Amino acid sequence: MYINSQIIPNGADLPVPELRPISLIFADDHEVVREGLVALYSSDARLRVIGQCGDGLAALEMIQSRNPDFAVIDLNMPKLGGLDLIRKLRAANHPCKLVVLSMSHDERMAIEVLRAGADGYVPKDGPARHLVDAIQYIQDGGVYISPIFPGDLLSRRLTGDDPVRLLTEREREVFYCLVAGMRPKQIASALDLSPKTVDTHRSHLMGKLNINDVAGLVKFAIKKNLIPEE
Repeated sequence: MYINSQIIPNGADLPVPELRPISLIFADDHEVVREGLVALYSSDARLRVIGQCGDGLAALEMIQSRNPDFAVIDLNMPKLGGLDLIRKLRAANHPCKLVVLSMSHDERMAIEVLRAGADGYVPKDGPARHLVDAIQYIQDGGVYISPIFPGDLLSRRLTGDDPVRLLTEREREVFYCLVAGMRPKQIASALDLSPKTVDTHRSHLMGKLNINDVAGLVKFAIKKNLIPEE
């Protein structure tokens, strides 16, 4: 955003526009982490840290009262978790840009956070420049996904509530074999995999779909019209 409202006479040199620093707050229940983030990013002339807090309710109140351009939040905070904080702010149509800074590398969590209305997801153990990259990218109108995640993560965020799209191609193959009634040894033979690899794919796909057994997979497949109901 540029600050310059003067009318310039014809032929006069245009002044160089002055950049306004981006205001932000940090919300993290780990004080050492929070203080470190504030100290690190306060030295960046492009940013202006205007507040910090250690729980979700304090973050909500601070965002509403101070109206920062950005809030950098943790997911696991007392009183109000980061995900619920995002949902409350988006339900209220608050314009603050929200970046989640988390220890989790779980793609499912990243997708859930983005679907809830966050503008970016950055792992805490990544390079410090990733947060600045995220803020600049979001400021220009984008949604930022850390480079540690697959390139199609954003498209998955836009696919709605179809968890099958979270599965890899091989996991989908194992999924369809399981709901067709094939046993692990049969699947291993059909897909030219070892039984151990089939078990690994089965475990991963069940985790992604949040289903605990094959019967649950069959019910899920019927509900999603992936196999005909008998």
